[in-house]
Amino acid sequence: MRTLYHPSVNEITLSTVLYALSDPIRLNIIKILDEKGEQSCSSIDISAPKSTLSHHFKALRESGVVHTRIEGTQRFISIRYDDVNLRFPGLLSAVLMGLKQ
Repeated sequence: MRTLYHPSVNEITLSTVLYALSDPIRLNIIKILDEKGEQSCSSIDISAPKSTLSHHFKALRESGVVHTRIEGTQRFISIRYDDVNLRFPGLLSAVLMGLKQ
């Protein structure tokens, strides 16, 4: 089974996190995960082709913003709140608060 790359806490950089959060689709994914908690990739209801969503999930994962867990044939994603807050305190909270306004 293929393992997925997840950066360690020390490898999470501000530039990659900000890049990951700069796209409206990725922001929408983060908003959904914040509201609903861990979700399977297929259950995230965003109107975009599967290949496009896969690209966005990968960008979020490789930036360190989300964690992807494989269970059977499904992939579940969740926000890495603690890890991002260790590196950049308050950043995710500010972004999520801005999305709710």
